[in-house]
Amino acid sequence: MQHQPLVDLDDAVLAGRASDGDVRAFEVLIRRYTPLLRAYARRTLDSTDELDDVVQETFITAWSRLDALEDRARVKSWLMRILSRKCIDRIRARRDHDDVTELEVAAPSHDAPDRVAEARSREEAVEVALASLPDEQRRCWIMKEVLEYRYEDIAEELGLPASTVRGLLARARKNMIRLMEGWR
Repeated sequence: MQHQPLVDLDDAVLAGRASDGDVRAFEVLIRRYTPLLRAYARRTLDSTDELDDVVQETFITAWSRLDALEDRARVKSWLMRILSRKCIDRIRARRDHDDVTELEVAAPSHDAPDRVAEARSREEAVEVALASLPDEQRRCWIMKEVLEYRYEDIAEELGLPASTVRGLLARARKNMIRLMEGWR
């Protein structure tokens, strides 16, 4: 009898094996989803400094809570929910204190200082606007506008009906337009 390589197994089988203590099965899930989690975290946090930490924290949390995962076929959306919460925690923690290191970043010499300042200011405004959106609106907006997910994929990831996703996105877009009014 020939055994199927771990990398070829579906998420449900890997999650089941990992919850039984199979570290190698969990490593396959880590390799499978790290690029997606990193992309989401990069867009959500707008910081590469925290990127690897928040992804690693996500996998540590997932490993410790594998028994709580009821539908093992939904590992991807479960990991995205954990990551999303971790990112939100990081964003909230930033509000509590100013990060001096951000002020010390030198502008690239090939760009005019006023353009670099404007771009940074716009990025900060987007970050602030996103942080002020309700969690589900922010997740939907990032998944659609940044990660370019289809409505159906967002609905599946978040465990919501597609109609709810469309409504959340419509509200998120209206809110982003209102919040970014000064940048038109």
